[in-house]
Amino acid sequence: MFDFGARMFEIRKARNLKQTDVAKALGISVRTWQRYESNEREPTMSLLVDLAKYLGVSVDYLVGLTDDPTPPRRSSSSPERES
Repeated sequence: MFDFGARMFEIRKARNLKQTDVAKALGISVRTWQRYESNEREPTMSLLVDLAKYLGVSVDYLVGLTDDPTPPRRSSSSPERES
């Protein structure tokens, strides 16, 4: 079974980020981030998207659907998400 918390820990460490760095960038508390890393809590979809953008990886990588962290390339014909 995939360990989301371990993936979050590994990617944060690989980028030399502190828990406080990631929490601040995402607008969450450090304790919330710690709960993600310890699998006590799961982020919302919107937070996953923000996290993927911040770390420069794909959401599929964050959730364990692939081991390739490369985000997909957007084609010019891809529709933009409305806010």
